[in-house]
Amino acid sequence: MKKHNVTSLLKMKQAHEKIVALTAYDASFAQLFDQQNVEVILIGDSLGMVLKGQEDTLSVSVKDIAYHTRCVRAGAKKAFVIADMPFMSYPDANSAYKNAATLIRSGASMVKLEGGEWLLNTVAGLVERSVPVCGHLGLTPQSVHVLGGFKVQGREQNQAEKLINEALALEAAGIQLLVLECVPSSLAKLISEKLTIPVIGIGAGPHTDGQILVMHDMLGVSANYMPKFSKNYLNATGSISGSVKQYISEVKSQTFPGPEHSFD
Repeated sequence: MKKHNVTSLLKMKQAHEKIVALTAYDASFAQLFDQQNVEVILIGDSLGMVLKGQEDTLSVSVKDIAYHTRCVRAGAKKAFVIADMPFMSYPDANSAYKNAATLIRSGASMVKLEGGEWLLNTVAGLVERSVPVCGHLGLTPQSVHVLGGFKVQGREQNQAEKLINEALALEAAGIQLLVLECVPSSLAKLISEKLTIPVIGIGAGPHTDGQILVMHDMLGVSANYMPKFSKNYLNATGSISGSVKQYISEVKSQTFPGPEHSFD
């Protein structure tokens, strides 16, 4: 049994093999995804919306993420497990170090932080302290009130240039993975080509190094709404295991996401 790690994911990018990722929040689904060979499992602060029924992710705490990380780790034996750092758990470097340590001790192999330039010193400090970091650019749900809602980012030239520069700066600071959310497909393609690390897209078109979906969206059972960039695989297959298999197959064959799930 071979476990996935930052090296195996980097090799997949270099071999032009698409990386498949899903969120999970408990041992049972983590085990199912693991058995189907999902390479990356994220304990997302999306749990605020899909588990708690909130309108955004802002109510999620480090304690929440740590609990669900322990549950996921119990079920995932091969997948690379990433835990979200929730809202205001990394306002400064020392807070980030403390809260990241909690999530790593809970079973995460990497933590994910939302933001660009303001995070560079924090990212470098985490990496220096042996905490692997995943960046997150584009639509950053923790900034929903600043952004004025869940909106596509990077459509204007100045926004696109900023995202490119921030992606490169984050890579230089030490991130080993990047999530791009809700950006135009052409911009996501450019960033994926410029970075040497894997780029995982969600609402970022088909040209990133991999794809991630919230599991409830993939199964069509989200409490609030179905995002444009998602697809209800349960409706198409009729079973949970079949849904996961179909999602993996379509990501690997680059038939998902299609134009209807992407932004110009």
